[in-house]
Amino acid sequence: MGSRHGLAAIAAAALAFASVIPASAQSKFPERPITIVVPAAAGGPSDTVARLVAQAMTPTLGQQIVIDNKGEAGGSLGAGDVAKAPPDGYTLLLYHIGVATFAPLYPKLPYKPEEFSPVGLVTEVPMVLVGRTDLKANNISELLALMKDKKTSLTIGTAGVGAVSHLCALLLENATGAKFVDVPYKGAGPAMLDLVGKRIDLMCDQTTNTTNQIKAGDIKAFAVTTRERISILPDVPTLDQSGLKGFEITAWHALWAPKGTPEAIRLKLSEALKAALKDPAVVSRMASLGTLPVPDDLATPAALDKQFTSEIARLGKLLANVAPN
Repeated sequence: MGSRHGLAAIAAAALAFASVIPASAQSKFPERPITIVVPAAAGGPSDTVARLVAQAMTPTLGQQIVIDNKGEAGGSLGAGDVAKAPPDGYTLLLYHIGVATFAPLYPKLPYKPEEFSPVGLVTEVPMVLVGRTDLKANNISELLALMKDKKTSLTIGTAGVGAVSHLCALLLENATGAKFVDVPYKGAGPAMLDLVGKRIDLMCDQTTNTTNQIKAGDIKAFAVTTRERISILPDVPTLDQSGLKGFEITAWHALWAPKGTPEAIRLKLSEALKAALKDPAVVSRMASLGTLPVPDDLATPAALDKQFTSEIARLGKLLANVAPN
């Protein structure tokens, strides 16, 4: 018995020692390039935000930041790679509100959302319900009527189960009684290509992935998902104004590290994030896509922890009613 307890104690001590990042390594961080995993396809909204932020964080950190796109399964697989990564600050996750849906949508995942350590919020992005240009509905009233027509079967592109575009589609079904034919993709970028190509009917996606195509006339904009109209698309009504009272969803993006990443490293990353979000090029580019960086007090581990905990609770209840079995 004694030897078994001794072995267990040694094993526990070894595990604890292995998980500790020496103070010297923390103070010198970063000493090599950092990877930000984006669990979505290149060209989509999360990828756009990540590349903007990564480039602007580089001068503060003094190291290159590499973007690694790992789509599929609504982002849960790529996020899982970050959950398993060493907690040393060199592998990070940048994704959106969808991380808060992993637990209810994927109960058999080998990790939980709580296995990420927060770094900070990045931006809160409005979403737009858009359609192919030859869809016979020309405004939101006509589209809502089309949705409720039992003889009509509308296809809606999403970035996979649990992605924010999928979450918006579920909310629309719940609010209207419609039943879409879900067409999942490995990311919002490929879905947008098919919408422009008229191979699917609808998408509900972030302004970062829709604004340019709307302004170019490549797709139709029907309504935004915020309570108020947005300045970049002032002529597009809200779903709340259009009869779906209380309908609201935005895609906030955030930066996480693996669980156990030392606070000193996360605070360094948070400071670099704050600096990036003040970069005029980042502010200008985000504004052109219908969003803005968060203020300093939200680009912190504490603010993200509060937001994330709240959203896990809110979306867990919602998805218990509208998520597929």
